[in-house]
Amino acid sequence: MRTRIVKIGNSQGVRIPKALLEESGLSGEVDISVHDGALVIAAAGRPRQGWDEAFRQMALRGGDELIDGDVVTSGTFDEKSWTWE
Repeated sequence: MRTRIVKIGNSQGVRIPKALLEESGLSGEVDISVHDGALVIAAAGRPRQGWDEAFRQMALRGGDELIDGDVVTSGTFDEKSWTWE
C-alpha cells in the first residue's frame, strides 16, 4: 500500500490506513525505530516487561544473594526507633 509523507506542523508524518492498523493490531503507544533504512513501528513494550522471568532465572542460578550478606546492621534503629505512620 502506498501513502505520502505529509507535513504536520513543524514535523512530518504518515497516515496509516485503517486496514493496516486492523491487520497489525497496533493502537495507543508505539515504538518507532530504523532498521536497515526502513522505519519500523511496533507495539510499545511495557516497562519492566520480562523482569519476573529474569529474576526467577537469577534465583535459580543463585545470583540473588546479597553482596554484603555477612555485614550486620545496627538493628536498634529499625527495631525500636522507627515507626510507620
